[in-house]
Amino acid sequence: MRKVVSILKKYEFILKDLDCANCANKIQNKIAENAEFENVIVNFNTLRLSYEAENENKAKIVEIVKSLEPDVEVVEVNSQKGEPENKLPLQIVRLILGIGIAMIGFYANLPTVFSNILIIIAYFILLFRTIGNAIKLLKTSKSINENFLVTISCFGAYFIGEHFEGLMVIVLYEIGKILEDKAVNKTRKSISDLMNIKPEYANLKTENGSQEVAPEDVKIGDIILIKQGEKIPLDGVVVSGEADMDTSSLTGESVLQKVQKGSQVLSGSINVQGMLEVKVTEKYENSTVSRILELVENATDKKAKTETFVSKAAKIYTPIVVGLAALVGIGLPIFTKVSYAESIYRALIFLVVSCPCAIAISVPLSYFSGIGKASKMGILIKGSDYLDSLKDIKEIVFDKTGTLTKGEFEIKQVNCYAENYTKDQILELVVLGESFSNHPIAKSVIKSSKMEADTNRVKDYQEIAGKGLSYELDGKKVLVGNDNLVQTGKRENGTTIFVKIEDELIGSVVLGDCLKEGTKEAIQSLNSLGIKTKMFTGDNKQVAEAIAKELEIADVKAEMLPTDKYNEMEKILKVRQENAKIAFVGDGINDSPVLAISDVGISMGGVGSQSAIEASDVVIMTDHIGKIVESIQISKKTGRIIKQNLIFAIGIKVLVLILSTFGISNMWQAIFADVGVTLITILNTLRIL
Repeated sequence: MRKVVSILKKYEFILKDLDCANCANKIQNKIAENAEFENVIVNFNTLRLSYEAENENKAKIVEIVKSLEPDVEVVEVNSQKGEPENKLPLQIVRLILGIGIAMIGFYANLPTVFSNILIIIAYFILLFRTIGNAIKLLKTSKSINENFLVTISCFGAYFIGEHFEGLMVIVLYEIGKILEDKAVNKTRKSISDLMNIKPEYANLKTENGSQEVAPEDVKIGDIILIKQGEKIPLDGVVVSGEADMDTSSLTGESVLQKVQKGSQVLSGSINVQGMLEVKVTEKYENSTVSRILELVENATDKKAKTETFVSKAAKIYTPIVVGLAALVGIGLPIFTKVSYAESIYRALIFLVVSCPCAIAISVPLSYFSGIGKASKMGILIKGSDYLDSLKDIKEIVFDKTGTLTKGEFEIKQVNCYAENYTKDQILELVVLGESFSNHPIAKSVIKSSKMEADTNRVKDYQEIAGKGLSYELDGKKVLVGNDNLVQTGKRENGTTIFVKIEDELIGSVVLGDCLKEGTKEAIQSLNSLGIKTKMFTGDNKQVAEAIAKELEIADVKAEMLPTDKYNEMEKILKVRQENAKIAFVGDGINDSPVLAISDVGISMGGVGSQSAIEASDVVIMTDHIGKIVESIQISKKTGRIIKQNLIFAIGIKVLVLILSTFGISNMWQAIFADVGVTLITILNTLRIL
């Protein structure tokens, strides 16, 4: 019999309310164990589950997800239900309510019975989430973590009569978790706006005119019409017409590209001016815009989220502590003259001392403080992973336009070729003509020149598509435009507007993209820190090398498409040194795939596209490159304070643990080793701010 080959289809869902990177990995592994599903990926960054199968079989997926994470809901990708719920306000209210009830129980002049009831209620309210997480972890993975230890510590403190100390343990722990949740929420940025570059329709040319169809329905060889202001839906070749194309969504370059018959055009480009007929050369799934969207999605899947130190340590630390506490409680009476009552008391002290509150709070609080400090300085760092990675950056790759440069034309030079004219007169002639044009270059010239000209003198103005313009001034014909218009054969280093009166070439104005203020100093600072700097750009090689030379960037690659940047970044990541982080700095939609795949993606928030901002890990809201240096300094300071806190907290705890085992320390020392150490580490952490 002939074997039937099954065709697999790709399916995607949103895992709403998934709030744990480790849980995302468990769901992915559990689904992947099922033979029905292949290429299973759970992307914690986007909360997206994707897999390939013969049939959707959503019921099976829901069953697996619910068995591991009962609170997670499997919803359709485009469903409004997919938005994650913000539970932070509820947690804050719960914390305040628990503290309020506890304070009434402790300090209000109430009968003992009522005071105890209020304290028990406060315990329940404050411990509700921690107990729930501990039980859930026990049920799903048969393991324990800091939630379990905190729960045992609080109950232990309560049952030995230290009610207030037990409440302090959970209150401080809850504050730390709320701060940690807030930091995690900052990392959860969807890249859904990137879909805006996807064209919604194509104008398919038919015998009866044109018809709007879905880009996916257009075949290779079909003719499509591209009207002014429309996005090109598919890659192709121009068969008729001329137009100025805005390719900034693909190359990041602000210079309009002139296309005509025979020119290659890429999907995602925008027709600024003109009308085109294009013969389709690629199906939609293979088009440039589709590949960019796919690259971003795949890149975010590849970026693994590292576990925090607390989560890693708790896997070993918590079981060991509980085991040692049990050993103290049971073993002391066997080997010493200590009574069981005394040994259990020491074991409970052991648990209270060993509660990882100081670590559980100070680590996320340090990261949160670092993130808060950065935000005040105009730097948005989307999570603790990225703040931690900044200090380990050894190499930074920069996009050029809009990142190192302003991304808009400015007058860089005015040339005078005729002795009877001045540079001011040359510039005035250009401004007089460009004042009548709506072309982006004309607007840049007017803005950059800061010159007012008397346009009433201009007569017989005409705009010549793709070349420039002509007009009459004082009875003489003036031509203002590119070399195709004036036929000079001259070349300047940059976009050049020539000026010709009658048959005499009298001068030119050279336009260029200028460096942002402070960029040169920022690159020098990075180089002085031992960080290598490189440049990837879609601009031409000559311009790119001139900018790189001015900035003292040794390694530059030019005329790159998004796929080129992506592939080159992949090569860099493969050969990097161990523990070295590679960052990419960009601002356009075309930079989104590279921002996503790099260890640390840094985007320019002021002029950057929304998709680049959402695909990146760090956003420079002021667009100032110098902020990158400041963010690295904040990361290094945060790292130093975390080390100080860990050494101090662990050192004190180990000391008191040993003393408590031999009965030298009591509950008060235990409380200091827990609450006191926690408060000291919090105060030390606030130095970040």
